Amino acid sequence: MSPAEMPHWEETLRVTTADQTHALAAGLGAELLAGDLLVLTGELGAGKTTFTQGLGEGLGVRAGIISPTFVLVRIHPNMPDGPRPGGPDLVHVDAYRLGSASEIDDIDLENTLDSSVTVVEWGRGRVEHLSESRLEVDLHRAIGLEPIGLDGAPDAVAREPNLAHTEILDFDTEDLDEPRTIVLRGFGPRWSTKPALGGAIEGTP
Repeated sequence: MSPAEMPHWEETLRVTTADQTHALAAGLGAELLAGDLLVLTGELGAGKTTFTQGLGEGLGVRAGIISPTFVLVRIHPNMPDGPRPGGPDLVHVDAYRLGSASEIDDIDLENTLDSSVTVVEWGRGRVEHLSESRLEVDLHRAIGLEPIGLDGAPDAVAREPNLAHTEILDFDTEDLDEPRTIVLRGFGPRWSTKPALGGAIEGTP
């Protein structure tokens, strides 16, 4: 990794329940601004959807966030009577089935990038060209189904490229209360300093 690609900072946090994952993300969501790009990586059941639901709460967007797997992109509008009226919408993307940055370009995220907060699951290696700044969020289960491969996908999928996403969704354990480690890394000028997390969870060195 070249110096230009090094994060400004990295922080590791540990949670023990799904509610703590949600609360941590809600604290972060309250600090997010239009134009922010977040890249979520984690094995199945690590808590990516739970984390995004927390972001949505902190942002004050319409409830009902689920995985966008089968539609690639879901837009959750800001609620005028929510905690951040007039704030940015949340654009939630699942890049699992997208093999390259060019396929990301085909879904025209540029049209909403500046006015929304964009969260991309499985986005590592696919979305870095969209913005000079990004916040990477890695979620790890203490008892994982499979270790994460270098591309952010489970190694089982890397070994079996014909394994359909739908065939392994049944093993999702988002809401289980088990220890998880959440690693945040800030890249680019927007993330030159760590965000405030609302005091939801104490970080560990």
